[in-house]
Amino acid sequence: MNKLLMEENERLQKQVSQLVHENAHMRQQLQNTSLANDTSCESNVTTPPNPTRDASNPSGLLSIAEETFTEFLSKATGTAIDWVQMPGMKPGPDSVGIVAISHGCRGVAARACGLVNLEPTKVIEILKDRPSWFRDCRSLEVFTMFPAGNGGTIELVYMQMYAPTTLVPARDFWTLRYTTTTEDGSLVVCERSLSGSGGGPNAASTHQLVRAEMLPSGYLVRPCEGGGSIVHIVDHLDLEARSVPEVLRPLYESSRVVAQKMTTVALRHLRQIAQETSGEVVYALGRQPAVLRTFSQRLSRGFNDAISGFNDDGWSIMGGDGIEDVIVACNSTKKIRNSSSVGIAFGNPGGIICAKASMLLQSVPPAVLVRFLREHRSEWADYNIDAYLASSLKASACSLPGLRPMRFSGGQMIMPLAHTVENEEILEVVRLEGQSLTHDEALLSRDIHILQLCTGIDEKSVGSSFQLVFAPIDDHFPDDTPLISSGFRVIPLDMKTDGVSSSRTLDLASSLDVGSAASQASGDASPDDCNLRSVLTIAFQFPYEMHLQESVATMARQYVRSVVSAVQRVSMAISPSQSGLNAGQRMLSGFPEAGTLARWVCQSYHYHLGAELLNQSDEAGEALLKMLWHHPDAILCCSFKEKPMFTFANKAGLDMLETSLVALQDLTLDKIFDESGRKALFSDISKLMEQGYVYLPSGVCMSGMGRHVSFDQAVAWKVLGEDSNVHCLALCFVNWSFV
Repeated sequence: MNKLLMEENERLQKQVSQLVHENAHMRQQLQNTSLANDTSCESNVTTPPNPTRDASNPSGLLSIAEETFTEFLSKATGTAIDWVQMPGMKPGPDSVGIVAISHGCRGVAARACGLVNLEPTKVIEILKDRPSWFRDCRSLEVFTMFPAGNGGTIELVYMQMYAPTTLVPARDFWTLRYTTTTEDGSLVVCERSLSGSGGGPNAASTHQLVRAEMLPSGYLVRPCEGGGSIVHIVDHLDLEARSVPEVLRPLYESSRVVAQKMTTVALRHLRQIAQETSGEVVYALGRQPAVLRTFSQRLSRGFNDAISGFNDDGWSIMGGDGIEDVIVACNSTKKIRNSSSVGIAFGNPGGIICAKASMLLQSVPPAVLVRFLREHRSEWADYNIDAYLASSLKASACSLPGLRPMRFSGGQMIMPLAHTVENEEILEVVRLEGQSLTHDEALLSRDIHILQLCTGIDEKSVGSSFQLVFAPIDDHFPDDTPLISSGFRVIPLDMKTDGVSSSRTLDLASSLDVGSAASQASGDASPDDCNLRSVLTIAFQFPYEMHLQESVATMARQYVRSVVSAVQRVSMAISPSQSGLNAGQRMLSGFPEAGTLARWVCQSYHYHLGAELLNQSDEAGEALLKMLWHHPDAILCCSFKEKPMFTFANKAGLDMLETSLVALQDLTLDKIFDESGRKALFSDISKLMEQGYVYLPSGVCMSGMGRHVSFDQAVAWKVLGEDSNVHCLALCFVNWSFV
């Protein structure tokens, strides 16, 4: 029965194909005068039927193409649109390199003009291959192509764009693309949307896409006498902003976003190719620039796939635990393969689980946040999760984290591989040094290598998206290594210039070295930064074996929640409204200003012990705090509660605990002492309460990374506030060193 149905279905398909062919031929012969699908007019006025512009026949398409050509040229070289210089882009002595955005027209538009050292035909070839340079382009399919009769070609193109975040649907376009040559020898590619549902998406993904409109856009490439080309680029879109939540509409209503995500990206890509072709780019690790560029594209594409989660790629949403903060999806069709190993990486069938979440951020400079996530991975990442992901690259079956406990040693080495012309993208390899907790595995290497792509971390970056995307790789790093992308994306919603200096980090040292907290805040943080809104999207992918699917899904959901919590804590610390020295204390309610705390610590030490903690105790304010920060002994402060939690440490204290000011609050006093140390401390609690201080004998404590630290002597004392009440407990470890 099934065989008969298949044969009948095949016969019907052939019959339908024949009828479609005959119908198209008849339309061409009769010049059908029905109303054409006219989208050339950028107004909502209904036009009368025009047989010469019928999109269902070649002559009608040619008429639309010629009209698109005229409108595009009027935008590229004329004043059909009121162009204004894009903020943050300084004009040069001539038009080369100038970027402009539209003002007051329908939709959003951007225009750029630049000089590239490539021949016009090569430029056109690169620009038409949009997925190779436009990271938001998921797919581009040419449905049909035929000659235009004047040496040019007309193509009907269907394109899909990824969703920038989990909070909005993706976009697709159905367009006519016209390639031709002008009388002066310039090459032109112009494009515009056609109405109707032609070239629609796969039925499984229809609900995940919103049809957007491309108004006459394209590329004008003029040859230069001395070689190279002058390239004019126009992007004019209507992205249907009404279909997204109001808070996210700036992403779809800003011409500046289009300029940064499409127009200038195309120009930069051309210049990158030109430099690689001329040999100006230095190869890294013996790799060709094209290979490294492919790695960047694969990382970015894998991350975009995870965020959008298209059903026709095999993604399906899994049931939650009642809390809708994290979306978990699985893909049983997505395998980890490479050319050297035909089978999947696991012994049993499985796939990929993706856990993702989006959140709105207020007053958080995107570049500073991404830089911190890059430079301080231990603040948010779990080394055991990294080890689990790395194990998925091996041929043997992987196991859940926890079966082989590991500890991150704190070593993180970043090795640069490549960067784009203006450093807006950096590709690098990160090596994480691990330590085994079992004696049997002590001799085995536990280092993990991660391929990482950073976007927008340069201090001069004014991009529309700031990203940190990464994937584990094996030690040999072959060209066809499988990549399972995870990462972070921060998109500004207000499109203000990120004016925060890259020198501002989250540790206390940066503020002290640069200057006072007050002066730094006023110098680095503009009023716009304090009101800056952005959307953060986090997506992590986890390979799984079929019998572990539910366990991996639970682990993925919990891990992303822990990462979200860590990012929220970091975001509070880097808000420019308060910076530097106040970063750690803002996360704890009731914590005094750092300068005030330094004064209380020193005054209380003198009050209880009758001696000076610092040599120049008459100093005050920032000077006193700076002296306390650079004191050679480790000075720590913890809450005066049943379970004391650390709230402050000077530089030596952070070094001794092997932590940072942000992560300090995760440590408690009892965690840094072994059993004998805790007994010695708690046995003297009554003496501490009575006389206000207590000396501890030489001993051993532990850092946050589990390393043993010896000290010659320690002293603990009560820190009194202005009201003479106990504010916290301070400790000073003298002559400490790692064992």
